[in-house]
Amino acid sequence: MPSSPYKKSTFPVVQLVKWPRGLRVFQKDIDQAPKGLEIGDQVEVLDRAGNSCGFGVWHPSSMIAVRILRTDAPFDDDWIRGCALAAINRRRAANVNLNEPCRIIHAESDDLPALIVDRFDDTLCAELYSETAVHLWDTISPILHKELGTQHHLLRFDEKSARAENAQPLELRSNSCPNLLKISENGIRYEVDLRDGHKTGFFCDQRLNRQKIRAEVERVIATKGHCSVLDICTYTGGFALAAAVGGATEVQGVDLDEKAIAVAKRNANLNQTTKVRFTHSDAFPWLRQAFENGSRFDIVIVDPPKFIPNRSKWDEGIAKYHDLNKVAAPLLEEGGLMLTCSCSGLLPMSDFQEKVRQATKRLGRPLRIEAATGAGPDHPVRLDFPEGAYLKALWLRG
Repeated sequence: MPSSPYKKSTFPVVQLVKWPRGLRVFQKDIDQAPKGLEIGDQVEVLDRAGNSCGFGVWHPSSMIAVRILRTDAPFDDDWIRGCALAAINRRRAANVNLNEPCRIIHAESDDLPALIVDRFDDTLCAELYSETAVHLWDTISPILHKELGTQHHLLRFDEKSARAENAQPLELRSNSCPNLLKISENGIRYEVDLRDGHKTGFFCDQRLNRQKIRAEVERVIATKGHCSVLDICTYTGGFALAAAVGGATEVQGVDLDEKAIAVAKRNANLNQTTKVRFTHSDAFPWLRQAFENGSRFDIVIVDPPKFIPNRSKWDEGIAKYHDLNKVAAPLLEEGGLMLTCSCSGLLPMSDFQEKVRQATKRLGRPLRIEAATGAGPDHPVRLDFPEGAYLKALWLRG
């Protein structure tokens, strides 16, 4: 009987039809895999020629069959704990203020697949995208608490992620973990609702962009003496409040999520500002009506939810990005600034930029890119995992 062309491994071997595109191995890419593997088993991934691609965790029911943790050697719990410490030190070296709201663990980009952890005051909020990340969290959570001085945590494996793996949703809380938090970012106070909030409850990824909007408002005020701001898909009012605290004379925030708008109004009260008007509405009809009413703004912010959650939603999602920017751009005052964002990891910046170009080509005046940004250094990106750079932000002067 001929011998196998594949090398012997001390771990179960998953054989691929080709070299993987990154740190995720999809079921359709597998040529051979042992029977009887259980969720979370460590496997070695080999390419078609028998070369090792790395070591990862197996999930038999997920579209992503293997999430690679390490490319050079097997991993163990000590190595996993080392990843957590390295993530903290990486942020310290990048001058991230770890005492303010920030991302502590950014999934594959911090070598811990399917696990994100955000810090809010004395609470860690963890979001899992796979059952295989439960062990990662159990292994690193004591170290995170010790290093950061946090007291509470919330772990959430939501219904959507669980359904993708034919699993049950999971939510675990430490004793006395609060439902509501009051946090401060760049001197602005926000309420974080851990019961109903999206993801980990607050979008830390826009921290530097909110700071940049505030600076732009201050510049416009110094130049014109007044500044009007429109924040579309405002969620809990992050950009709108940054603009108000920056001195904007008129701020309008719009969102379809009624609960988020209620939190946004409470956030305005927390910051003792009456300059912001929050409206519960679908963005599309609101924008069309505002244009017909002659409304124009010095700054227009478009920060929608993830329109492309997976490849099957590409066409629908890309059309939404086009249509939303098409109806938002005409509300920009001539010479004003438009910030338009995408948080779809599958959408490259080049494609996003092209879609915005198509959406605004009949605006009647050119828009010029002043900057293209993303999340801050608390959201590092591995070169072999470009999906980690999911947030794209185009700053357009028009």
